[in-house]
Amino acid sequence: MTRPLLKWPGGKRFLAKHILSLIPKKFDRYFEPFIGGGAVFFLLQPSRAVLSDADPDLINCYTQVRDCPDRVISRLAGLKNTEVDYYRIRAQEPRAETTRAARLIYLSTLAFNGIYRLNLSGEFNVPYGHKTHLKVCDKERVRKASAALAKAKVLCCDFESGVMAAGKGDVVYLDPPYTVAHGANGFLKYNAKIFSWTDQERLAAVAQALYARGCRVIVSNADHPSIARLYSRFTMVRVTRPSNISAKIAYRSHITECLFYR
Repeated sequence: MTRPLLKWPGGKRFLAKHILSLIPKKFDRYFEPFIGGGAVFFLLQPSRAVLSDADPDLINCYTQVRDCPDRVISRLAGLKNTEVDYYRIRAQEPRAETTRAARLIYLSTLAFNGIYRLNLSGEFNVPYGHKTHLKVCDKERVRKASAALAKAKVLCCDFESGVMAAGKGDVVYLDPPYTVAHGANGFLKYNAKIFSWTDQERLAAVAQALYARGCRVIVSNADHPSIARLYSRFTMVRVTRPSNISAKIAYRSHITECLFYR
């Protein structure tokens, strides 16, 4: 098993064991079009995988870690864990692909609460986390992630394009941004602008079409009646987990999410 390389909003570390229990022991390919931190992928480590996301910096990071781990490590090794360096690097927009990958790992490691979040202008805006004990360059972690990703095809695209090749015998795990506010889930404010209700409806239609093509389909989503209606033909499992995405302690209570599978 390999730890996820990045901490990502909506990451599934706490739900991974529940999701893995729904995946058959034998399958052909694994598709995950909202890869994010990739907790399920890094635990499962399938022999064949197609990973995708619409975030170009995230996909570039995984591509560089897969193909050029030593270069990424070299870039990380030259960075320091100080407040001054953090804000200097946060303000940069490097063009070199390996430098961009190292910057994303650096920022997601040292940011407050470990959140990688962009504002409406597409700029990373999370303040420094003041965790001076954290290692900027974890060589072993990068190399293990590289070994896991070596088995995967990595694409930057819309989720529908990311699963276009999936067919009979494949497993598809769909983990979209949560756009429905339910209690104190904390996801709406991060994702409402980039994943609309229309996208949720389109995703449900894609999930149904994938099942019709012979795929094992698993969806994690918000625990809300409107979401449940979209997946009325799927089996639903409600799971409770601690909320850790918000900087405010008041939002860190236990919340519920739903897994739909067919």
